[in-house]
Amino acid sequence: MMDAAGRITDARRARAVVVGSGVAGLSAALGIGDCIVLTRGALGSGSSRHAQGGIAAALGPGDSPESHARDTVAVSAGLSDPDVAYAVAEAAAGRIDWLLELGARFDRDEEGRLALGREAGHSARRIAHAGGDETGAEVMRTLVEAVRSRPDIEVLEGYDLVDLVRFGRRVVGVLARTSDSELAAILAPAVVLATGGIGGLYARTTNPVEVTGDGLAVAARAGAELADLEFVQFHPTALDVEADPVPLLTEALRGEGARLVDDRGVRFMPSEHPDAELAPRDVIARAIWRRTVGGRKVYLDARGIGEAFPQRFPNVWRTARQYGFDPRIEPLPVTPAEHYFMGGIATDLEGRTSLPGLWAVGEVAATGLHGANRLASNSLLEGMVIGARVARSVVEHALPPPPLEGLDVTDAALAPLGENDAEIRKAVRALMWTHVGLVRDRRGLEHALAELERLERDAGFAARNALLVARLIATAALARTESRGGHWRADYPESDPAQQSRRFVRPEPARRVALEVPKRQAA
Repeated sequence: MMDAAGRITDARRARAVVVGSGVAGLSAALGIGDCIVLTRGALGSGSSRHAQGGIAAALGPGDSPESHARDTVAVSAGLSDPDVAYAVAEAAAGRIDWLLELGARFDRDEEGRLALGREAGHSARRIAHAGGDETGAEVMRTLVEAVRSRPDIEVLEGYDLVDLVRFGRRVVGVLARTSDSELAAILAPAVVLATGGIGGLYARTTNPVEVTGDGLAVAARAGAELADLEFVQFHPTALDVEADPVPLLTEALRGEGARLVDDRGVRFMPSEHPDAELAPRDVIARAIWRRTVGGRKVYLDARGIGEAFPQRFPNVWRTARQYGFDPRIEPLPVTPAEHYFMGGIATDLEGRTSLPGLWAVGEVAATGLHGANRLASNSLLEGMVIGARVARSVVEHALPPPPLEGLDVTDAALAPLGENDAEIRKAVRALMWTHVGLVRDRRGLEHALAELERLERDAGFAARNALLVARLIATAALARTESRGGHWRADYPESDPAQQSRRFVRPEPARRVALEVPKRQAA
């Protein structure tokens, strides 16, 4: 355990430590080998296994990585880096082959070829699915089995990330809290953050509620460069029921002909966008939002899929039946919900951050792929492609083992758990949904920032990460005085060509305290 002077009694060394066990983290770990995987829940928990959409790859006749990359840039509202988009699209087919070699079971057509679907923003049928709408679960089953079979990968489950361990500017490990509330240090010359997104900061989200941006928070406190923090994607079609998180209704339903209608039965998307139900997610989400704010109910009418619905979309079918709906004979009530964070720790194509010794991959990272709006079914793909690149970078740029003296962590690592942390996090979720959600304006953002500052006075350790990340997002949203992609300002409803660029920030590093490591344990 750590005492008031910052000493710990549980420490170990590793060649590399990967924090997070979703598709990005496990892809990186499998490529690195000889590493420790640290995970908050069970191995494979987090957002990846809930992904109902598939993996985009140019596999069909007449399709190409160039076309996939163009679609990625087109949906990004002008902010996707074309070089990154092409690099990811070009590697997509190889990553699917890799999954197949590991034993992944993808859906196939009658001739035995991969069955390819189409989703919003894509100009071709290029989405590979597994189990209809259970792609994330199948990918994670495959990766978890692969990691379990590797004796050189050690998995530590039930560990919460507390802080980054530093030696000067260099990141040399992580501090984590075990399920027994003890503190442990894992020292390694390479730290890979794959901690996922920020969904748990919003009252309505499709993500597990424990996903609260902890990796982003520790990187920010260490002074790492961050990017694109104002861009939050809201999925248009979550099932409108009392649940936390709210159940996702996959994009593929609209790709197979499901239509959005209001409570009068009026289909409204053709008047909103030329691509109607296949318009970019931000366009559809705001169209639904406007109608619900105006007092209308919105439904997804998938009755055209017919009797094959349970077989084609088994996950949605089970969820709908759980809440008393039968999508074969009735439309499903829908609501937008926070779904994906385009911002994060700024990285290059190899996952390298601005801090030596620190890599980031997956939703916690901002590579420049997604820009202001993520193209459907690019997230699992990005995790696998950049995960492989991170692994090569870690192996090729091996740093010397960290010393056992001169180490430090931020003073936030010593903060006690607060008595009001649960209530504070609930208040943060309400503030973010109301004022830093689908539609924003100066007054609401300033109110949110003032309330976040007030809440911080009584916050303990468990609430500090949520408050810090929420403040970073709200500040970035206030600074971008235009509407673009997932960031929509009611007081600046037009896009401003002068602001068509990514924005980077480097937070002031937090105060640091010495960390004393028991040498015999860490040897």
